Amino acid sequence: MSNPRRELFLVSFLILFFELAAIRWFGATVLFLTFFTNIVLLACFLGMSVGLLAARRPADLVRLTLPAAMLALLAAIATHMLYWAWADSVTISLGSQQASPRVIYFGTEYRPADPSRWVVPMWAIAGAFFALIAAAFVGLGQVMGRAFDAIPNRVAAYSVDVAGSLTGIAAFAAASYFEVPASVWFVPIVLLALYFAGWRRPVQGVVALATLALAAIAAHGLPSFAAEIRWSPYYKVTYWRETGTIHANNLNHQSMIPIGALGPIYLLPHLLNRDAGGKPFDEVLIIGAGSGNDVAAALRAGAKRVDAVEIDPVIQSIGQRAHPDHPYADPRVSVHLDDGRSFVRRTDATYDLAIYALVDSLVLHSGFSSLRLENFLFTREAFADVKRRLKKDGVFVMYNFYRQGWVVGRLAAMAEETFGTAPIVISLPYSEQIREGDSQIGRFTVLLAGSDSARLNAIKASFERHGSFWVHPAVAKTEASNGYRAKAPAEDWHRVAPSRVEKVGAQLPDDDWPHLYLRAPEIPWAPIGQGIVVVGVLSLLILLAFARPGRSPPNAQMFFLGAGFMLLETKAVVHMALLFGSTWVVNSVVFFAILVMILAANLYVLRFQPQNLLPYYALLAAGLLLNAFVPMNAFLSLEPAARTLVSCTVVFVPVFFAGVIFAAAFGASPKPDVDFGWNVAGIILGGLSEQLSLVLGFNYLLLVALGYYALSLLLRPRGASRA
Repeated sequence: MSNPRRELFLVSFLILFFELAAIRWFGATVLFLTFFTNIVLLACFLGMSVGLLAARRPADLVRLTLPAAMLALLAAIATHMLYWAWADSVTISLGSQQASPRVIYFGTEYRPADPSRWVVPMWAIAGAFFALIAAAFVGLGQVMGRAFDAIPNRVAAYSVDVAGSLTGIAAFAAASYFEVPASVWFVPIVLLALYFAGWRRPVQGVVALATLALAAIAAHGLPSFAAEIRWSPYYKVTYWRETGTIHANNLNHQSMIPIGALGPIYLLPHLLNRDAGGKPFDEVLIIGAGSGNDVAAALRAGAKRVDAVEIDPVIQSIGQRAHPDHPYADPRVSVHLDDGRSFVRRTDATYDLAIYALVDSLVLHSGFSSLRLENFLFTREAFADVKRRLKKDGVFVMYNFYRQGWVVGRLAAMAEETFGTAPIVISLPYSEQIREGDSQIGRFTVLLAGSDSARLNAIKASFERHGSFWVHPAVAKTEASNGYRAKAPAEDWHRVAPSRVEKVGAQLPDDDWPHLYLRAPEIPWAPIGQGIVVVGVLSLLILLAFARPGRSPPNAQMFFLGAGFMLLETKAVVHMALLFGSTWVVNSVVFFAILVMILAANLYVLRFQPQNLLPYYALLAAGLLLNAFVPMNAFLSLEPAARTLVSCTVVFVPVFFAGVIFAAAFGASPKPDVDFGWNVAGIILGGLSEQLSLVLGFNYLLLVALGYYALSLLLRPRGASRA
């Protein structure tokens, strides 16, 4: 290896950039990987770990990188095409609870699991792609291990590795900012893979071209060459101009419609208020404004000012350019490209009406946790934030296809707890009662809440007096008359009336346990428990096959350091998302900051060469306990500058001490490739342990991390407490 530092920097850059690209590309191509928590991330770590453990084997496994990547991409495209081509005969199953699941898994609920169909278990899909993606990273891990071996100063080598990773994060963040399509992401990936595998091998060249072609087909040609496809920082966004339909990661997300002709649902809160004699909603806040339907409805109803908050810039820009009502061109509208929770917390404005407008992100917050972008919108604390932004007579409205009765019941319970009175809950089509175990597939639910709101009280009184409100698909007919009446004006009118909602006994989401789509604090066997078993068994078998325990015994200290650090990193990402917003920018900054803290820890170890690691373990334990027992929302009441300083100190100081422990232990390693391989293998255990947050919440997840760090201390090699 001519220049091991250069090789280590380049392979570290490649692994990090490829990992981020794989999380986005596979999630956007294979529907079932979009919400299967951190499966792609863990596959990348497994492949890298196996490669590190195989660094001293004579075979150059890096030659398999591009062929393995090509097969994984080909399998993803084939899975996508077959699933939609065989829509009438194939079901991806969650198991026996497909119809009434313990956790809502978008994309599987519309196909029944009956004997007449070919039923494919979710765990089989997850396991197959886990193995395929892992194979693409084995060769790169081997290159990394050989570079580590070739650099005598282990801590300096690790610093080069961190610098390469920092550059990889910065490069992918730049690609996200400029909305670079996925086809372009794979150009540096393929070129660097060719650099390590050998430029002059004809097979490598052919496979490289095939890999780029497959990446481009999925990036621009699925599902239709006729559609406009763009890559936002969150989604593969597909827009059909003819129908105004927008898909996100191959799921139907929203449709732009002329509100005046087809939008009675979006106008419903305004019409209920108008016909009950309430004052118009002059100041309106819309969270999840999307392509503009809700904004157009507010403007049509006479709003004087609308704050439209949308997290995805591409979806908003499509609406600004192509919505038939052109709501974003109206001077009454202010657009805020931001996370809804973050905006509500930062603004000083107050509103007559606040709307959660079809808020379902259809994407995970990051590859590190089971949270979706909107999870922190649906917590007790988030509802309290909205309440503070309402005027005395203000109304809070949520509407969506909530899929399960227990979700509707949970939202109603949180609204009643926050506002002190039961909300109005409307199911469309009309349903007299919404039970906890009822499926709400295909039903649109509207909840209206307020704290002693005259508007809301007038709506309730109107329903009590007349029993029903009637709407017509043609908005003009609905607007022309008062909708409150006992009987329909004609057969083609649709009834709107409050539903009774069964009380839910399950835990209500809060900022520590923000799991709206999980029925109770548990790890459901299907699909999450099954996925954990599949990933765990595959990882164990593959690692044992490459580890050769007789020649290189596992380094338990490094293994548990990896497991603990993965949980520490997960908590940092989630904590910062709550404090500063669940945006891709916040995620990128957090990952970057974590690596900077690791780099600072390396420089500290190089400068001071700590020998006794016990004090650093003690400081790390103190930091973890502080994070575990101080609620995440305790920082929200601080002024912005103080919140940033205090929260970053609390979150990132333990990262520094963990980095010092790892760097000092790694600096004394006689086999850096093997020890780093076991450290990366421990990250897989940490990633699987992240699912314990479904039971414990995110604060107490750090107690699990503390346990892993304690094991790393107890099981360290003899004499390792003095590095």
